[in-house]
Amino acid sequence: MVMHKNKRILIGVTGGIAAYKVPHLVRQLKERGAEVRVVMSGSAQEFVTPMTLQAVSGLPVSLNLLDVEAESGMGHIELARWADVVLVAPATANFMAKIASGFADDLLSTLILATEAPLIIAPAMNQQMWQHPATQENLSILESRGVKVLGPADGLQACGEIGPGRMVEPEIIAQTILSQNTEDESHCDLLSGVNVVVTAGPTWEAIDPVRGITNHSSGKMGYALAAAARHSGANVTLVSGPVHLPTPSGVNKIAVSSAKQMLEAVLGCVSDTEIFIGVAAVADYRPVQTRDQKIKKSGDTMSIELVKNPDILASVAACPEKPFTVGFAAETENILEHARKKRIAKSVDMIAANNVAGREGAFGNQKNAVTLITKDAEIEIALMDKYDLAMEMIRCIKQEYEKTRLLV
Repeated sequence: MVMHKNKRILIGVTGGIAAYKVPHLVRQLKERGAEVRVVMSGSAQEFVTPMTLQAVSGLPVSLNLLDVEAESGMGHIELARWADVVLVAPATANFMAKIASGFADDLLSTLILATEAPLIIAPAMNQQMWQHPATQENLSILESRGVKVLGPADGLQACGEIGPGRMVEPEIIAQTILSQNTEDESHCDLLSGVNVVVTAGPTWEAIDPVRGITNHSSGKMGYALAAAARHSGANVTLVSGPVHLPTPSGVNKIAVSSAKQMLEAVLGCVSDTEIFIGVAAVADYRPVQTRDQKIKKSGDTMSIELVKNPDILASVAACPEKPFTVGFAAETENILEHARKKRIAKSVDMIAANNVAGREGAFGNQKNAVTLITKDAEIEIALMDKYDLAMEMIRCIKQEYEKTRLLV
C-alpha cells in the first residue's frame, strides 16, 4: 500500500447528519499512514462526540477558539501551522456561507483564515439548500479562491428527499486527498505528457423512460486509474457511465449513458491517445427498441428483443494506429482462462483478470486484486485499496508500454 506518513490532515467537522461518517473517514486516512487531527464546531458535537473522534484519531479533539493548553493559548495558530491540508467534512450550507464571507467566530473558521494549507470541503445538505442561488454563489466564491470541492453526491438523503447533497463517501474522500501528494514523487513522472483515455462505470441501456439494463459497477476502479494516471503526469480523459463519484482532480471527464454514447466519445479522442484503459462494465446487449412511454404491466411474462452492443475495447484495438490498449475481464469463474482468451480475441496488449463473484468481488468494494496478462507474462497484484492497486497497475502499464513504443 502507498503510505502517506508525512501528510498532516486537519479535519473540520460541522453540524450535519453526515458527521456520523467522519470516524470512518478518519480511519480511512490513518490506514493509509496519514496523521489526522480533528476540530469540531459546537453543532457538530450534537451529531458525534469528541470522545469518538479522539478514539479513532488517537489525538485530542480541538473544540474551543481560546485553548489554554495550546501553544501561547492560540490553538487556531498552532493548528493552522500544523496542517498540510484542511478538510471540512461535512461542510454545511451555513459553514460555506461563513467562510465565503470571511467570518471567524469559532476555532474552525478562524484557523481557516490563519492557515496557508490548501482547503478542501465536502458539502452535505438538503438538495434544495444545495441548489439555492445563495449556496451556489458561495460555492463560486470559494472555488474562485482555490478551494477544492468534493461532491456532493446524488441520492437518497436523511430528510427523505432525493437529489444532490449527500456527502461523498469517506473512501472516495480519502483516496482523492491522498492521491494528490504521495511520498513516491518519482511516480509523478511515469507518464509525463502521455495522453491517456480511461473508461469507467456501467452503461445504461434504456428500455423505456424509467427502466433499463445495467450492472453493479460503481466506477471506483476506473476513477482510481484515472486519478493514478493523472498523478503520474498523464493528460487524462475519463469517459464515464452514470456513477456517484467526484471527478479526479485535473482529469477531463466526458459523461455518457449508453454503450453507443461511450463508443462515440472514445472514438472522438482515441486518435490522439497513446494509452487506452477500458475499465467500464459495458452492457453486452441493448433493447432493439426503446419505448417513448413507460411500459405498463400486463401479462405474467414480457419479452424484450435485444441486440449486441458495439465492442468498445475491440474497436479501439482495431484502430489503424491503435494506442497501447488495456482491458478488464470481469469474470465469475475460470478467471485466468477466460481473461487469456479475451486478450487474444480482442487483440489487446494487456488484460486485467478481475474476479467479480460473490461478496468479496470487485464491484462496489473499496479493495480489488487483479492479474495482469500480456503476451509474454502474467503479473499478480494482491488485494489492496483500489487507488493503490491503480498505482501499481500504472507502473506495470508504463513498463509494457515502453517495450512496445520505446517511450523515453
